[in-house]
Amino acid sequence: MIIVVSTSATLAAKAATNTISIVFSIGADPVQLGLVTGLSRPGGNITGIYIQNTGVMGKRLELLHEAVPTARAIGYLTNPKSAIAEPETKALHEAASALGLELHVLNATNETKIDTALATLAKERSVPVVVSTDNLFTDNPDQLAGLAARYAIPLIHAYRQFAAAGGLMSYGPDLADAYRQVGTYAGRVLKGAKPTDLPVHQAVKVELVINLKAARALGINFSLPLLGRADEVIE
Repeated sequence: MIIVVSTSATLAAKAATNTISIVFSIGADPVQLGLVTGLSRPGGNITGIYIQNTGVMGKRLELLHEAVPTARAIGYLTNPKSAIAEPETKALHEAASALGLELHVLNATNETKIDTALATLAKERSVPVVVSTDNLFTDNPDQLAGLAARYAIPLIHAYRQFAAAGGLMSYGPDLADAYRQVGTYAGRVLKGAKPTDLPVHQAVKVELVINLKAARALGINFSLPLLGRADEVIE
């Protein structure tokens, strides 16, 4: 038997059993979260794929600021109940401080509250927003893209699915490739490999996707250098 889990359920799965093998995909550092004792030697009954989403949160903020250079503040849409909220917030505070920007934290714990948070932001001020990589947001790219268009808020998301759904831009790992790695590890465990003998795989490939249609609707003109760095430009 094997349990395959993603970020939001990984800590719960680890707490539930120390005998059933667990293979995870997670965006925050699994060592810092206490999931494994080390990347090369995870220990115990758990291993998986570290897609390093938290590690590029600061870069997402930088890219969004480059797209909207007149903004003096950046928003961060997060689920405060998520295990990754704290490390993401820390990374964004550091990045915002380095650029002389304010960081406004917007909390949402369900889909309805995502709408409420963005609607409130739109009424108060025009602030571009970095979206957390918690499953609440990564599982709802269409909703986020629709809300971003409705409230005219520039958003940057982790995954290409958001930009493909009509969002402004995304910067993060190739999710399909990461899930293939999860499947490979799950297959190895099912064939008899022990999680403790499988080093946590670090997915290092990231991609920048820009949606020009969304940019035009928001009145954003991407600089040529930024467009030139994009892995994909959606017309």
